[in-house]
Amino acid sequence: MYEKRSTLVSRRAALGLLLGGVAGAAIGQEAAPKFTSPFPIARPADLYKRAIPSAEALIEASGLSGQVSFSVVDLATGETLETRNPILRLPPASVAKSVTSIYALETLGADFTFKTQVFVTGPVVEGRVQGDLILAGSGDPTLDTDMLGALAEQVKAAGITGVTGRFLIWDGALPRIEQIDHQQTEYAGYNPTITGLNVNYNRVHFEWRRAGEDYTVKMDARAERYAPDVRIASMRIAPRDLPVFDWEAGQGRDDWTVARSALGNGGARWLPVRLPALYAGEVFQAVAKMQGVVLPKASRAENAPNGEVVALHESPPLSVMVRDMLLYSTNLTAEVLGLSATQARGGDASSLRASAKAMTEWARTRLGTRHLDFVDHSGLGGESQVSTSDMVRLFAEDGVEALIGPLLKTIGMPDASGKKIDPDHPVKVAAKTGTLDFVSTLAGYVTGPNGRRMAFAIFAADLPARAQAKAIGNEVPRGARSFNSSAKKLQKQLLDRWGMFYAS
Repeated sequence: MYEKRSTLVSRRAALGLLLGGVAGAAIGQEAAPKFTSPFPIARPADLYKRAIPSAEALIEASGLSGQVSFSVVDLATGETLETRNPILRLPPASVAKSVTSIYALETLGADFTFKTQVFVTGPVVEGRVQGDLILAGSGDPTLDTDMLGALAEQVKAAGITGVTGRFLIWDGALPRIEQIDHQQTEYAGYNPTITGLNVNYNRVHFEWRRAGEDYTVKMDARAERYAPDVRIASMRIAPRDLPVFDWEAGQGRDDWTVARSALGNGGARWLPVRLPALYAGEVFQAVAKMQGVVLPKASRAENAPNGEVVALHESPPLSVMVRDMLLYSTNLTAEVLGLSATQARGGDASSLRASAKAMTEWARTRLGTRHLDFVDHSGLGGESQVSTSDMVRLFAEDGVEALIGPLLKTIGMPDASGKKIDPDHPVKVAAKTGTLDFVSTLAGYVTGPNGRRMAFAIFAADLPARAQAKAIGNEVPRGARSFNSSAKKLQKQLLDRWGMFYAS
């Protein structure tokens, strides 16, 4: 009985079916629920977009303190797609390195290289240079102990085993910069001194191991092939709790102390070098000795070297250095590239602020705007200020994507759980990240599922919290990590929104 009733349609119900759901509903109460519409109702074309959270909803859900600014534009048309506080000036952090990269690439060229050379001022007689031997740098930020070892091998191959004169170091190709940012902790390895001769990013490796009730300590200039001990930096264990590290300028060396209570069973870390030219000289002296070349203690040359070149090391081309700098966010590389570009343009490179000012003027002229101001080339200094609208305008300028786009880091997008990177995610991102205490930035290019290309910048900063943290002086202030973690999550949510909303 049930089956028969369910398959039969009365004439009145059939008429209702032909006339549509409304007529069917009017014919009778019993028929209406069964025949409201014979065909599916078409969904609005943009229904999936209506389900994508708004940017404001994402920001509110993030719980971030401070301010959030973003801009996103279509690369093909230049159309601004979405903004929030677009002319608010905030610290760019390491996103500044992308500006420095464009500045250096446009000024020096992608094939530019730095040269580190060894000169001799007299002939070689029975293996001994009749004069001085000079190690001269041009600022190469990638030079390391192994590369100095390769230079020493060339010196040995030239038949040199010693000198009658002096062993000199020339670091005058760039000005001496004591620190990138004076607000950093004294022992931050990412805040080194800068000169025209830089080795191991001007850092020394400190290693300690427990030995009974005491510790053994080691200071060396390690790379893959060579790891010579150094005397230019010394370490003494002090019976205290704080500060963890303390530094004093010794007689021709860096004198460090470390709190015993912080050592545990052992460990290692890199510390900044404040006498980089003498450090380079000591390292070269050590690796040369391993080749049978005996050199006296190094001293700094007052003038640019003259003489015969007996050994030469060239850095990778600038495009490779920029790619690695953007990947590993090396501050020294950014500062050297910025200083070198300013010098090449005939600008004032006597200090980081002077050189950064020259880069600021270059960017303002290029963009026709004034919403940016740099105090260095790496973004380590929190006083630099950039708006997301200007950051995006620079990335969207003609020729810039072709110049820097292939050198940017691929940013993995999370899966639906938000916990794992999805290699097949339809939204693709290439960008530069930036992180300071209570500052998190991201800028670059995003591609949607249909191939639509967009330039974007997202800055999040809690400047009052940052100022308070700096006043306390902790290396990792309370709340900084959670702020940056929440900001990075928000950045990827916004990118996912733009990729799916504007480019699907």
